[in-house]
Amino acid sequence: MTTRTAVTPLTSEDAEILLTAARRAAEAAGVTVSVTVLDAGGHLLAFRRDDRAVLISGETSTRKAYTALQLDSPTADLVDLVKPDGPFHSLTTALDRPLLFIAGGVPVHRDGALIGAIGVGGGAPEQDHTFAVTATAALG
Repeated sequence: MTTRTAVTPLTSEDAEILLTAARRAAEAAGVTVSVTVLDAGGHLLAFRRDDRAVLISGETSTRKAYTALQLDSPTADLVDLVKPDGPFHSLTTALDRPLLFIAGGVPVHRDGALIGAIGVGGGAPEQDHTFAVTATAALG
């Protein structure tokens, strides 16, 4: 018989750690961003848009987090897969879901289990990805 160990879900406190770490990384780089943190069910745990961040960054951060969660992969790793010659090129239009294949979304794992995702929008895609990865590292 296999014993299963429960994994602690992503908490509100975890979400604040992620949000704060991403925003600090962005601030250090001189970039204004929006940050979204979702739990494993895709429910919003935390969101913040810097006062001067472009308005659309709120939507992009949320869609990046959702995409990273649903596919359990950093969105940066998915960009080439959905290009016209990529194996999943039709995925962007095949589903009626808020997917966005731009770097900046990163799944969050604990003890090997997917517990949520973070999305960052507002900077260049590579910057957003770095801010999200920095945030997940801060969670430990």
